[in-house]
Amino acid sequence: MKRPREKPGPGIVSAAKAGRRPGAPTPRKPPASGIVKHAVHGPSGRMAAANYAPSQLIQTLKSGLPFQELEDLRQSLDLPMEKLTRMLRLSKATLHRRKTAGKLDVGESDRVLRFARLLGKAAATMESLDAGRRWLRSPQVGLGGAIPLEYAETEIGAREVENLLGRIEYGVYS
Repeated sequence: MKRPREKPGPGIVSAAKAGRRPGAPTPRKPPASGIVKHAVHGPSGRMAAANYAPSQLIQTLKSGLPFQELEDLRQSLDLPMEKLTRMLRLSKATLHRRKTAGKLDVGESDRVLRFARLLGKAAATMESLDAGRRWLRSPQVGLGGAIPLEYAETEIGAREVENLLGRIEYGVYS
């Protein structure tokens, strides 16, 4: 016996009307805040695919992270704001403007997320947030004696820090 097809109730949009194929999972929009905390405390410092689809995360970064994300990063790294803003290439005047506006620009948002992701990976690799922080602040032989947080001021440097953490995680001498 065939069951009658149910119509969507009020406020419910069918998959076809939403531009998705039937049966496809409903994409979740990442929250406008909490991205830094998720990157730091999430699995291995990586974005959870279920909550942060790359295209949605890119859109969130393009629209600018809330200023609170910068404060969350500062607290997570346990650094003075002056030191963090130097690493993020933010002047005092720009910092004040961003705080007033309540939002970071795309480049600043990307750099905030980069440092949060690295802290999350370091914390997972070193098995605690405190140990991850210490590792990121200490000179590392695998980086030629450079301090990982300073090395990560560029995307290429951040990738090298991630690679080193990966080698440590898998027991490869570096």
